[in-house]
Amino acid sequence: MSIVGYLPFIFIIGGLLFSTFKILNEYERGVVFRLGKFAGVRGPGLIILIPGVEKMVKVDLRLVTMDVPGQDIISKDNVTLKVNGVVYFRVSDPSRAIVSVENYYHATAQIAQTTLRSVIGQYELDEILAQRDKINARLQEILDELTEPWGIKVTNVEVKAIDLPVEMQRAMAKQAEAEREKRAKIISAEGELMASQKLSEAAAVLGSQKEGITLRYLETMREIAGSSGNTTTFLPIPIDFLSKFIK
Repeated sequence: MSIVGYLPFIFIIGGLLFSTFKILNEYERGVVFRLGKFAGVRGPGLIILIPGVEKMVKVDLRLVTMDVPGQDIISKDNVTLKVNGVVYFRVSDPSRAIVSVENYYHATAQIAQTTLRSVIGQYELDEILAQRDKINARLQEILDELTEPWGIKVTNVEVKAIDLPVEMQRAMAKQAEAEREKRAKIISAEGELMASQKLSEAAAVLGSQKEGITLRYLETMREIAGSSGNTTTFLPIPIDFLSKFIK
C-alpha cells in the first residue's frame, strides 16, 4: 500500500526528469524559448531545460533533398512545357528557421515552385534545352537570395525533366531528320569535290608521263585477272589502235 501511495509522486518526478533532460544528436540543434521568448540555440549533446519555463524545438542541420513537382509552364516562344526539378538545401541558422517562418520546409517548397515557373518562362524552348546549366545556376541564385532571411542555404538546384507536347516532339523529330539529311548532302558534295580534285591531279600526272597511262592500264588488267572466281577473258589493245585507221 505504501508503494501504491508513492506512485503519483514517482510519475510526477519521472515526467519532470523527462522534460528537463534532452539529448541532441550531432546533426541536431535545439532552439530554446523561455516563457515564450527566444533564449538561444543549444546542442548537440545533453540539454537541461527548466520544466514549465523553457521549451525546445529541434532543428535538423543535414542536407535536405526536396522534389519540385511538375509545373505547367509556357516558354517565351509560347510552347507549353511540364518541368520538374530538385532542390538541395540545409538550415544554416536554426534560430531564424524557427522564428522567422512558420514552416521553413513548406515555405521553401512553395517558393521553389514559383521561381521555377518564373525563370523557365523567361527562356525560349531551344534555350531551355541547350542552356540547362545556366538555368540551374540562375534558379539556385534566386532561391538562395529569397530563403536567406529564413536561415536557409540553397546549395544546388537541378531541372530534372522537361516534358514536351506530342505535336512538338513530332515537329522536333522532323527538324532533326531534315538537319541530318542536310549534313549528309553537304558531306557527299564535299566528297565529290575532293574526289574531282584528286582525279584532276591524277590526270595531270598521267598526262605528263607517256607511259603512265599504260602502266595504269596494265595494273587494272592485273587486278581483273587476279580477282577470285573471275571467268572473263580479255585481249589488250593499244589505246591508239583506232587512231591509225582514222589517219
